[in-house]
Amino acid sequence: MSFLQFSFIPSNILSSSNTFPATSIKLKYKVSARNVSLEDKTELKKTHPDTHFTSLSRNDVYLRSHRVESKIKVEELLTLLSHCTVNKQTHVLDSKKIHAQVVKTGLELNAVVGNKVVMSYSRNAASLDDARKLFDKITDRTVPAYSVLIGACCRAQRWEDVVFLVWLMVDEGLKPDKFLIPTVLKACSALEILGFGRMVHGYVVRNKLELDVFVGNALIDMYANCGDLGSSRRVFDLMPERDVVSWTALVSAYMDVGSLEEARDVFDSMQLNGVKPDVISWNALVSGFARNGKIDESLRLLEEIRGIGLKPGVSSWNGIISGCVQNEYFEDAFIVFNQMLWSFGKPNAVTFACILPACGALSDLLLGKGMHACALKCDLLGNIFVGGSLIDMYSKCGRRDLAERVFMKMEIKNTAVINEIIMAYVNEGNMMEASVQLYSMLNHGLKPDMITYNTMLSGFAREGQKEDAFKFLSDMIQMGLVPNIVTMNVLISGFQKSGLSGEAIKLFRIMQLPSGIISLAKDNFKACECFSAGVSSLSIQPNCVTSTSALASCADLNALGKGREIHGYILRNGLEPNIFVSSGLVDMYAKCDDMYSASKVFYKIVDKNTVSWNIFMAGLINNTEAEEALNFFPKMLGDGLDPSSITFMVLLSACSYIASLGVGRKLHGFILKSGFGEFRAALSSALIGMYVKCGSITEARVVFDSELQKDIALWNAMISGYSVHGMAKDAIDLFQQLKASGLEPDHITFTALLSACIPEGMLEQGWKYFNLMDSYGIKPNLEHYTCMVGIMCGADLLEEALYFIKRMPHAPDACVWATLLKACQVHTNPEMGERAAKAFFELEPNNASKYLLLSNTHAMAGMWESGSNLKSMMTGRRLLSIKECSSIDVGNMIYKFKGGESSHLKLEDIMYMWDKMASEMEHVGFLPLDPVLTGEGNLNPISCFHSEKLAICFGLIALDANSPVRISKNLRMCIDCHTSVKHISRIAGREIFVMDGSFYHHFKDGICRCQDRW
Repeated sequence: MSFLQFSFIPSNILSSSNTFPATSIKLKYKVSARNVSLEDKTELKKTHPDTHFTSLSRNDVYLRSHRVESKIKVEELLTLLSHCTVNKQTHVLDSKKIHAQVVKTGLELNAVVGNKVVMSYSRNAASLDDARKLFDKITDRTVPAYSVLIGACCRAQRWEDVVFLVWLMVDEGLKPDKFLIPTVLKACSALEILGFGRMVHGYVVRNKLELDVFVGNALIDMYANCGDLGSSRRVFDLMPERDVVSWTALVSAYMDVGSLEEARDVFDSMQLNGVKPDVISWNALVSGFARNGKIDESLRLLEEIRGIGLKPGVSSWNGIISGCVQNEYFEDAFIVFNQMLWSFGKPNAVTFACILPACGALSDLLLGKGMHACALKCDLLGNIFVGGSLIDMYSKCGRRDLAERVFMKMEIKNTAVINEIIMAYVNEGNMMEASVQLYSMLNHGLKPDMITYNTMLSGFAREGQKEDAFKFLSDMIQMGLVPNIVTMNVLISGFQKSGLSGEAIKLFRIMQLPSGIISLAKDNFKACECFSAGVSSLSIQPNCVTSTSALASCADLNALGKGREIHGYILRNGLEPNIFVSSGLVDMYAKCDDMYSASKVFYKIVDKNTVSWNIFMAGLINNTEAEEALNFFPKMLGDGLDPSSITFMVLLSACSYIASLGVGRKLHGFILKSGFGEFRAALSSALIGMYVKCGSITEARVVFDSELQKDIALWNAMISGYSVHGMAKDAIDLFQQLKASGLEPDHITFTALLSACIPEGMLEQGWKYFNLMDSYGIKPNLEHYTCMVGIMCGADLLEEALYFIKRMPHAPDACVWATLLKACQVHTNPEMGERAAKAFFELEPNNASKYLLLSNTHAMAGMWESGSNLKSMMTGRRLLSIKECSSIDVGNMIYKFKGGESSHLKLEDIMYMWDKMASEMEHVGFLPLDPVLTGEGNLNPISCFHSEKLAICFGLIALDANSPVRISKNLRMCIDCHTSVKHISRIAGREIFVMDGSFYHHFKDGICRCQDRW
């Protein structure tokens, strides 16, 4: 009875194709000549007693095999077939010539001759397809032929073919022996098909092969690689005989799952049982500790090896270096590398393949070039793995030209190396060059593998080239390569990153449909748009990575319903405990404005890490709960977690949101103590942004000046700061310094510069910088055109602004029309306001704030009835404006005030202060605007109703007499409040800062820096 079950074999393995799925790994291996057996000779005499063939000289097999010079006996043919396996350089050509003679004589289908030709072909990985074609023609296949062909597939790592051939072998009534079973188990291990491996184990038990130590060792390894450590241990415990390989396999199994103590116990037990560990056993222990981040323990073990008289080999050092790189201890990797050079000597190709990725991860070009020189000195540049690692390193260091140079100099290129150069092009978005390399690979007879296609699919998806991505998916299937989970993950992740989040969600749904992937390739994504609830896919199911990308897509689209649908899938499939999935859920719910659900998921996370805390705190800020986010920071520290650079960026944005300068300063001190050297520039930019939004432009400039290595992001942050504060001259001066520094401005620089020109309507300067972008190869985008509209409006050129909008190369968005609408209020132009509002509401019909803006424009022009009608229209359409709220930081405590609040503990003192300020304003002749402008009906306009007035009066009471009052408000200040605060700043002799989301108002001595244009 067969031990093979179709249900455990991937569908592509059971293909009837005469050719194998493509792989690209060529392995050199030793072969030896075989003598023709007596049985072979006897069988040939029976079938073809009178057959003779061309005589071949034993020393000149290649040159004379095709010439008919003399007749020889049939058995000499078998001798030649065995002999041609000796010379690896000429073996393929020789086998083909002999095969040609066999075909001419009609012996191709003869069992003995055919099997021998197959065995001859199988000696070289390059001729495996030829071996398979002939093998399929033979009706009477032998166990030796199967064994040799399966062994060749194993050496070439063509694991699907190993499984298929074993199934075919058993189907023909042939039994795999104890020599073949380890090869089959190795294929199960590589493919991670645990069910099939268990069936093989059943066959082993039924045929009493488990007593063989080699079979037992293969079972231990198979179960371990398939994630079933318990079965690995049971096989080990039941083995009647264990050798050093058995013990080493179990040590490696425990190391792979991070069970370091158990691994060490097994290692010690090995010695107690009289089995002496060899260098390979020690290497399993050394590399295992290194892989699990215990570098010091690995180095200590090296000393222990020396102490017992063994000499650690290069593999021992390579294991530690590889462990350092895997755990991102890149600097430690180079320390170990230097120790290796001093104590051991010459590194090998694997050493450089391990250490070069560290150079790429650090983007350290100088160090990478040093490693390149070292590899040259060791005469290893001809090694294909070293060449591929150099290409990868130079690509990650941003030097694709050097990667290309290494690639061009390589004499031997395989699919893996070409994959590296394709990846280099894909990573920089150059899909045309990546495609050229792919077609070049095909033209040179190399077959793309899964990595090739997954890399190309990732690139097309990230570039938003959906049609090209699905064309390649279709080509991939036609090549005999079946999409795997990585394929689907790179597509979904790429679509999400390129803004095609809707397509990403559709693809996630299709994965759960029966035969969804194949239908996707055939119908190019058009016929699979509906999701059938409860139908699970028979092929690829979304995993943790897939689900995380799909959740990010829902967050992008604010698609709460679809996000909940994916959450349901996650719960049904037990994926929620994964930290990346649970963090993705928190992020999705937070971005969909459902902080209740986000909090529920967050509190259920058992082992919260820094990333999950960062996501949750960022979600609170995005949902206007910045104060709460700051309160969570001490709780995070209480959990024993160290804040990352991202943590501080999130917290600084919270300080910016509520203008909490005191807390921001404390965080600044925390950052200085913590270091964060490699993220210094990004943190400095965040600090500048915080100080700018908290009203301390001076402290922002101090941070800027303290940075010796200024990148363009830092310059942009400071120029933007001056722009936000209406300090156009300072912004322009800093731009001149930027040009003098040698750095080139980018599109963000010009956005900040043009924004600085808006308040004062600096039209001439605006056009100058708008046209200057072309000199730097920057094409103006919609943001730049919006800034130009703002500059024209600032110069009271509303008609010109409208004309400019109509002639823009970009379709105007809501922001463009909002800019014009706001200017219509400032310049009291209700007619133009109507036109701007009409265009705006076509894009955002439910934006309540712009209805109020238009209403105020009408009211300021004396069109009271029209303004009132607009408010009635809002009520009829059930458009509710956002409730206003202001906050103030006093003594590192955040105090919030809502419009019309009547329950504050200090309300009596606040009202007393307001009455005092109002009385002073009346004495100087301040005349309030009509109540309709405040949006509050018939309320007394000289009242402490709007939230910023409450917060300012509280600040005047609670802060020191010389301290500035800093207010953060979630909505734009109304004209009445703006005028009132100007008077208060003069009466109280205080600087008052109000950040209202539209402008950063700096009131001093009765004047606002915005010049009443905001």
